[in-house]
Amino acid sequence: MSDDSGTDPAWPGGSVPLSSSPSSVSPPTIADMAEPDFDDRRLSFGAQSQNYADHRPGYPDEALQWVLALASRPVERIADVGAGAGALTRSLVGLAPQVEAFDPDQGMLDELGRRLPDVPRHRAAAEHLPLPDASVDAVMVGQAWHWFDRQAAALEFTRVVRPGGVIGLLWNVRDDREPWMAALSDLIDGEDSLRSSRADALHLVAAVHPQVMRRDFTQRVAMPSEAVVGLVSTFSYVRLRPDAEAVLASVRHLLATHPDTVGRDTVELPYVTAAYRIPCR
Repeated sequence: MSDDSGTDPAWPGGSVPLSSSPSSVSPPTIADMAEPDFDDRRLSFGAQSQNYADHRPGYPDEALQWVLALASRPVERIADVGAGAGALTRSLVGLAPQVEAFDPDQGMLDELGRRLPDVPRHRAAAEHLPLPDASVDAVMVGQAWHWFDRQAAALEFTRVVRPGGVIGLLWNVRDDREPWMAALSDLIDGEDSLRSSRADALHLVAAVHPQVMRRDFTQRVAMPSEAVVGLVSTFSYVRLRPDAEAVLASVRHLLATHPDTVGRDTVELPYVTAAYRIPCR
């Protein structure tokens, strides 16, 4: 969930300079509003589970393989924690014989089950996983770690991962080096998953996982213009705004008028996927 201005050397790889100049397109004015609080946002996803599954991007195979390559044991059982509607799960099922999904939101798990019916699903929080000690080879988290109690989740992940296994954390971050993407970020006034602490992202992970390693991967996701609007509607900081419909109308205006997107039925969204991997001894 996403953004800021300037170049953050401490954001994964320090390689994603964010736009500090105003958009060349003048969208309709969006009124100021009070942001929804953390719990409002954390618990808001189930009602949008189908939209979330339809529009949220997956993760590059190279990023997942880089994370799992740290394991010194065969990776046969993976716990996808904070799995949501399965954006990460759908990529993991081809990488290990056993993949299980854990999420506290039943609506999201139900949607995951409709799309990945063979994946076992568990309604559970990251801090209290219904798993025995040393029972999985990897814990993977996509776009969700920022919702957890960091210390409690770190202890729980370490408890359930076998020696020689790995913990992986991933975020897709909008790449604002592309002008229209920078304009979109300016417009929706949101944040990539660690907005409030973007410059300290690695430090936050390292505070509970001192052996963390980090690497960036790029990807481009093609989607119809109207699907971009659907994607924006999944962001909790947009969806819970009282003027959310006006924000979405402004996104349509941007897509219809920005030089990089005008007249295009399909656009490519550039992302940097920030991948973190932690060994379990």
